Amino acid sequence: MAFENSAVRTVIEVLHDGEKGFKSLGEELKDPQAKSFFTQESATRHKFASELESALGSTTGEKVSEGGTVSGTMHRAWGELKAKMGGSDHTLLETAEQGEDAAKKAYEEVLKMKDVPAPVLTLLRSQQSHILTCHDKVKAMRDATAA
Repeated sequence: MAFENSAVRTVIEVLHDGEKGFKSLGEELKDPQAKSFFTQESATRHKFASELESALGSTTGEKVSEGGTVSGTMHRAWGELKAKMGGSDHTLLETAEQGEDAAKKAYEEVLKMKDVPAPVLTLLRSQQSHILTCHDKVKAMRDATAA
């Protein structure tokens, strides 16, 4: 059976969503440390997506360039609406954590697959470690801003 790359493509889409989401929410956060973290994480998600697109393209021989997802676009719009309505950092960090839950799930799903090519699998495992750490950091920031 040939490698089914749709799960990897989903991870790439979720990374693009994360890149845009971290950038958008980072612009709205009031805490300077959180702003800086979100800006940096947006760049990391861009890098991760590019790395996976390149690795998947090398493996399949196809040009791989994914965008984000419709649900990611809706999630960002919801976060932007919350910000415009005077949402606190806590509210915005809740939105970010929900996005991180989607990223965690996408990585978990693809890493359950048996036929992921070794170079792609190695990259996914390395990135997943960062994604899990980032999720925990966003959750801790959210908890620290609870009333």
